[in-house]
Amino acid sequence: MNLVLNEEQLMLQQSARDFFDREAPLSQLRGLRDSAVTEGFSRATWHSMSELGWPAMVVPEAYQGLGFGFTGLGVVLQQAGRTLTASPLLSSALMGVAALLRGASEEQKRHYLPAVASGEHLLTLANDERSGPAGLHIACRAETDADDYVLNGSKLSVLDGVSADTLIVSARTRGQAHETDGVALFLVPRQTAGVAVARRQALDICVLADVELTDVRVPATALLGTAHGGHDTLQYALDAGRIGQAAELCGLASEVFERTLAYLKERKQFGLPIGSFQALQHRAAILFGELELCQSMVIDALHCLDEGREDLAETASATKAKVSEIALLSGAEAIQMHGGIGMTDDFDIGFFYKRARILETLLGDRYYHLDRFARCRGY
Repeated sequence: MNLVLNEEQLMLQQSARDFFDREAPLSQLRGLRDSAVTEGFSRATWHSMSELGWPAMVVPEAYQGLGFGFTGLGVVLQQAGRTLTASPLLSSALMGVAALLRGASEEQKRHYLPAVASGEHLLTLANDERSGPAGLHIACRAETDADDYVLNGSKLSVLDGVSADTLIVSARTRGQAHETDGVALFLVPRQTAGVAVARRQALDICVLADVELTDVRVPATALLGTAHGGHDTLQYALDAGRIGQAAELCGLASEVFERTLAYLKERKQFGLPIGSFQALQHRAAILFGELELCQSMVIDALHCLDEGREDLAETASATKAKVSEIALLSGAEAIQMHGGIGMTDDFDIGFFYKRARILETLLGDRYYHLDRFARCRGY
C-alpha cells in the first residue's frame, strides 16, 4: 500500500500551506477571538478558499465539483491545522458532502451539491444529544403527519451550527434511543420555523451550537435516504469527519513539533542550546517517530474513504485515537519545553493545545475510539 502523497497531492499540499501562511496566519485566530466574531471564522477567508475550489474537493464532477477525493481535502485540512484556521471545511465540505453522497437522492444531490461545492451553501451534521461518544444516543423524534414529518428534540455541540444554511438532523422514526434501527436523517434549513440555535464558544475560538427543535415541520422530500435506515449514512459521515479531524490534528502536531525544535536550538542554558541536552533529544526523537506513524495512518484512512473499503469504522477509530493521543502529547511536551512562556497568552503554543483538546473530544474522544476499534476487531 502506498502511504505517500503523489505529485499532484504534493503540489496541493504546498499550495495550501502557502495560502494558510499568507491568508490565515495564527494572528487571524487571535483577531477572531478578540473581536468575538459570531460565526467563529472569516467569511473573506472562506470566500478565498472557495475560489480555490476546496469546498468542491470531494464533490463529483457531475455535480460541478472537482472530484479530487477525500485525500485531496485531507491534505488541505492538514495544512489548515498548522495555522489553526477556522472554516466550514470539516462540517460542510467533508461531513455534509459525505452524508449527501451516501444517502441523498439524485434530485437532492443536484439541488445541494453544486451550491456546497461553490462555497455558497453550508451544511452541518446535527447529531449529538448528550455528552459522550457521538452517534450512540438519538432520542429526537420524527413523527409523520400527512405528507410531512414533525421533528422534536435537541442537539448539542453542532459544529458551525450558527453559520450553516442547512442542518442534517438525525431523528428517530421508531424504536429506542440506543437502537441503530429506526434512525433517519433530515435536511432542515436553519431558518425553518421551530428551529432555535444558541451559540456557544468552545475552549478555543471554535463556535458550536445547541439546537432546539420544536414542532419543526419538513416535507417528505427532506428525508435523506430511507425512513428507518439512516444509521449507516450517519456513521459514514461521522467516520469521514473523524478522519478529517485526524488530518487536522496531524498538521497541528507537526507544526507544534517544528516550532519546539526551533526553540530547542535557540534557547540557551548554561551557555548551551537546550536542544543539546540528551533528555530533551530523547523526547523529541520519540515525538518524531510518532508523528511519522500518524502521517501514514492519516493517508491510509483517507485512502480508505476514497477506495470505499469495508474496514472504514475500525480505520477511522484507530486513526482518530492514535493521532489525538500524539497531538495532545505534542502540545503538552511543547508547553513544558518552552517553560513558563508556553503557558502565556502572548505565546502561540497554548492555542495549539486548546484546539487539540477540542478536536480530540468532538465525534468521540480517544478512549471511545480505542474501545470501538477493539469491538470492531471482535474483542
